[in-house]
Amino acid sequence: MTIDVNESAGPSDTLVSEAPIRTGTIIIGSGFSGLGMGIALLKDGSDDFLILEKADEVGGTWRDNTYPGAACDVPTHLYSYSFEPRSDWKQLWSMQPEIFDYLRDVAGKYGLRKYLRFGKTANRGYWDEDEMRWHLWTTDGQEYIAQFVVSAIGALHIPSIPELDGIEKFKGKAFHSAQWDHSVDLTGKRVAVIGTGASAIQFVPEIAGKVASLDLYQRTPAWVFPRQNVQIPEGVKRAFTKVPGLRRGFRNGLYWGAEAGAYALNNRPALLKGVEVLGKAFIKRQIDDPVLARKLTPDYRPGCKRLLGSNTYYAALNLPTSDVITEGVVKVTKNGIVAGDGVERPADVIIYGTGFHVTDSFESLSIKGRHGIDMVARFREEGPIAHRGITVADVPNVFFLLGPNTGLGHTSIVFMIESQIRYVAEAMRIVRKKGVDAIVPRAEVQDEYNRDVQRKLSGSVWNTGGCQSWYLDEHGNNRTLWPGYTWRYWLSTRRVRESEFEFLNLVGRPAPAAA
Repeated sequence: MTIDVNESAGPSDTLVSEAPIRTGTIIIGSGFSGLGMGIALLKDGSDDFLILEKADEVGGTWRDNTYPGAACDVPTHLYSYSFEPRSDWKQLWSMQPEIFDYLRDVAGKYGLRKYLRFGKTANRGYWDEDEMRWHLWTTDGQEYIAQFVVSAIGALHIPSIPELDGIEKFKGKAFHSAQWDHSVDLTGKRVAVIGTGASAIQFVPEIAGKVASLDLYQRTPAWVFPRQNVQIPEGVKRAFTKVPGLRRGFRNGLYWGAEAGAYALNNRPALLKGVEVLGKAFIKRQIDDPVLARKLTPDYRPGCKRLLGSNTYYAALNLPTSDVITEGVVKVTKNGIVAGDGVERPADVIIYGTGFHVTDSFESLSIKGRHGIDMVARFREEGPIAHRGITVADVPNVFFLLGPNTGLGHTSIVFMIESQIRYVAEAMRIVRKKGVDAIVPRAEVQDEYNRDVQRKLSGSVWNTGGCQSWYLDEHGNNRTLWPGYTWRYWLSTRRVRESEFEFLNLVGRPAPAAA
């Protein structure tokens, strides 16, 4: 099949003349998903793969997010690979440097660096139906040809930066929390923070005491609950190492404790009324000014947006040098920001705490599947859907880790990642065992699966809690979160049901399916 590369797969930023690189599997990204997939392939006896990483080091979001106070909001004994536990985590909720070091250590221990190709941003590709192979390009023009493609880019990797009128005139520095400019000394500066997401909850307390003034531009307040990080005593670390089963038991306790929260979020949002009372009481204890307290009190059900924890966020906003502006940003001037109340507030630095592109993150990889189907165009029109959040109809041999409706609002995403990796590895083994070239989900099976997902989400707090969140796509559908307990997802991905798929052979005809 002859296809014009630029017409079918998007323009190239820089063309190179190097010959195509052939490999069995291309993995895109080297965070928890990408590294875990590489390890699974090695354990399966397959070393015919490459990991393409856009940056110069592994780690994904834990490499990129170096803002002050960056930490995990899930206990790290749970937010880590089950096959690579640690006894020596310093805190219950680890800080970014420790998790970043963990991922680098894992990459080294399992010998993954020989398969990594840094500075490679995959952005386009197409499925060759005659060859039964993927042709994939990076932005430097290098072509890769592979049987399988695993997208391990995750959802929290493309910063969402608002288009502010006049920002080009601003004389000071402006940057996103995920692109923190450490060359900027904030001491004594007038700082404007736009956004109140999970990152802002963490970095605002870290900078509030050193800046001359902090103006927080808030569109919607977050539900923030008390959380005091815990230093894990040395004796406990030694016990985790020496006492058989203790570390595993601790991890299991964390897991089932977190799972208990899924019931209210998914099935009985009314039960969260008690959580709301606790949240309002926390605001009352922390904030002196009743006007400020009203600004910081959400008008939606807890859980509708991501639940956050901090013992210091409200205290930082209670400082006399802090102000919360709720009138919105009208424009940026060379010296500051004009809000909806018409007041221009001076600023030396603007920091975006505005999160990431989530429901449209798939647009970073433009690919065409069978019969020239444009996956990005389809997702834009219908919303991103996949079978079990992993495979997509008409897109053979492509597997998404943390794909549509596999995100979580209550526990560790690493659990979901490991479930998906196991599923993908089995799908590849089936292809090899059957002697075929490709596997692709049946469209009717995918559609039925996603109707069931949306039906289950219809009564959840994310759909009924009275807020507009990044969990929802432009059509108002929740294409981000898994509707229920993670152990149910584990059950649903324990094995690949061959009847849900078509198997394709080299000449493109459906291969005989197993009974």
